[in-house]
Amino acid sequence: MTTLLRPALSVVVLFTLLLGLAVPLGMTGMSRAIFPSQAGGSLIERDGRVIGSVLIGQQFTQPRYFHPRPSATTEADPDNAGATRPAPYNAAASAASQLGPSSAALLETVQGRVAAQGPAPVPADAATVSASGLDPHVGVENARRQVARVAAARGLPEERIAQLVVQHTETGLLGVPMVNVLRLNLALDTVD
Repeated sequence: MTTLLRPALSVVVLFTLLLGLAVPLGMTGMSRAIFPSQAGGSLIERDGRVIGSVLIGQQFTQPRYFHPRPSATTEADPDNAGATRPAPYNAAASAASQLGPSSAALLETVQGRVAAQGPAPVPADAATVSASGLDPHVGVENARRQVARVAAARGLPEERIAQLVVQHTETGLLGVPMVNVLRLNLALDTVD
């Protein structure tokens, strides 16, 4: 029995060390050497302090800032055992709402968001959440629709704010233009 067990255990230990330790550490080391910023979380610093990541959205609600795509992340409700409460952009709770297309609650929520956005048509990313609930980008049309509000709140010409949107438009993985809300809002703070 020992003659069968010893080689089997040796192979399990070998592959555990190789695939569970050596390969992940090697990949982590290579990624840190080749892509140091991305491997470190693509963090944005200002005045030596980390203020966010280009990969994770943040909630901006003041009229003077561009607003991100809605977030469906939640956290445990300490006042109601077994229930949850909204926790927008909670990176520890990345998830979509789990409401299907036939859900009355989803329809009501989206209709409320559409009504709050003003005249139709409303960009989809202004009324619906992303799959992770942490999307840091909005579409260019969504950003353009916010220019007038941001310009009025800051007392700046709409053309200047629109220029910032153009300057911060990126091309996504599939060639879709988008705007990183955190980067755009940080640029806004330098304009005032």
